[in-house]
Amino acid sequence: MKENKVPIVKTDIVIVGGGPAGLAAAAKARSEGVSDILIIERDERQGGILNQCIHSGFGLHMFKQELTGPEYAAKLEEAARGIKVLLNTTVLSAGEDRALECVNEGGVFRVEAKAVILACGCRERPRGAIGIPGARCSGVYTAGTAQKLININGVMPGRDFFILGSGDIGLIMARRAILQGGRVRAVAEIMPYSSGLKRNIAQCLDDFGVPLLLSHTVTNIRQKEGRLCGVEVSKVDENLAPVPGSEKYYPCDTLLLSVGLIPETELLRGAGVEFDRVTGGAKADERMMTSKDGIFCVGNMLHVHDLADYACAEAEQCAHFAAGYLRGERFALGAEIACTGGVRYAVPQKLTRDMSGPLTIKLRVAAQMCDVYICVTADGEEVYSLFKRAVAPGEMEYLTLSAERAERLRKADKVMVTLRKKR
Repeated sequence: MKENKVPIVKTDIVIVGGGPAGLAAAAKARSEGVSDILIIERDERQGGILNQCIHSGFGLHMFKQELTGPEYAAKLEEAARGIKVLLNTTVLSAGEDRALECVNEGGVFRVEAKAVILACGCRERPRGAIGIPGARCSGVYTAGTAQKLININGVMPGRDFFILGSGDIGLIMARRAILQGGRVRAVAEIMPYSSGLKRNIAQCLDDFGVPLLLSHTVTNIRQKEGRLCGVEVSKVDENLAPVPGSEKYYPCDTLLLSVGLIPETELLRGAGVEFDRVTGGAKADERMMTSKDGIFCVGNMLHVHDLADYACAEAEQCAHFAAGYLRGERFALGAEIACTGGVRYAVPQKLTRDMSGPLTIKLRVAAQMCDVYICVTADGEEVYSLFKRAVAPGEMEYLTLSAERAERLRKADKVMVTLRKKR
C-alpha cells in the first residue's frame, strides 16, 4: 500500500496568530531583512480581536492617532502586506524542534521553521472556572462573546444586563449595551478595587451612571422558563467570602462575565515550554524566547497587556530578536527575576548574561498601594527605584533601566523586584 506523505512547508519564521501582535511581528521581521515569513491564522481574516472592538482608543502610542479596532487592524495589515498568510488554518501542535502540525480545507500539513513566534492571544475565563452557583440557564455570556454578537453579528443578547467583573472588556460592554438601548443594573467586582483601566471606569461607567460595586460578587443565578431572570449579589469580606445577610437581588435577563483573561497556551504545552504560574503564560527571557530554543512567545499569549499598542511594541522587539536568532545570535541565560513585597509578576522572567543595551521590565502589583517605590536589586544592592503615587493591579508598570544599570542586573546571580513604602 502506498504511504500518504504529509506535505511539508519550510520557512524562516512562522508566526502563529494574525492578530495585532502577530501582524506587528511580521512587519518588523521583514524590515529586519527576513524575507521568508509565514503567518498562520485560524480565522477567516486577520486582525484578531480588533475586528470586533469598534470603540475608539487604539493606536495612540503606535500611530499617534485615535483609531477604532478595525481601523487599527487595517493599518497593521497594510504594514504586513505581501507577507504570506494562511487563513482558516489551525495549528494542531507545536514541537520543540520548531515543527508545527497544521490543518485547513486542503488537509493536514507540516510547517518546519528556523524560528517560531507564537502570538495566539488569550481567552476569557468562563463561568465554569469561577463556580457561580445557581441555575444553568441561557442568558450567561462572557463579555467578549457578547461583544462579538453585537458588533459582528448584529444580535443583541439581552436587554437588561448585570456585569460580573470589572475587566476592561466588561466595562466597555456596559457602555455598548446602553448605547444599543439596553439597561445595565450594575457592575460587581469581587476585589476592593477595579481590575480595569481608570479611563474605562470613567468613560464607560461614570459617564452613564452605572454603579460599580466593589467587594461584591454574584452568589446565585435565578431563572424562569430556562432563561436568566435575575442574580443574587453579596458583599464579600477580606477573605473574599460572601457575607451572610448582605444578599441583594437584581432583576436582569443577561449576565456578562468579565472575570479575567487566560493566555492561550495549548501549543506551548505540547512543545514542553516552561510556564509562569502567575501569568499563566510561558517563562521568557529578554528576547521573549521561551525555554525551548528558537520558540518565541509574545503579546497576550505571554502575559495580558493593558493596550494593544503595548502588545505590538513588544512584538516588534520580539521580531528583532528572532531575526537576530536567524543570523546566529545566541546569549547565555542569567538570573531569574524574583518578585516580592507586593509585586505579583514581572516580565521578562529571565535575564541574559551577555546581552547589552537598556532593559525594560514590565510588572503588575498584587494590590492597590499609595506612595511606594518600585525597587530593583542585584545581589542585594539597589540598582533602580521608581516612585509612584499610586499603583494598582489593573495598570501595568514599566521600568526602563539604562544600559549601565541593566548590565549590573545581567551580571548578578540574584535579581529581585519589590515594593517599598515611602518613609
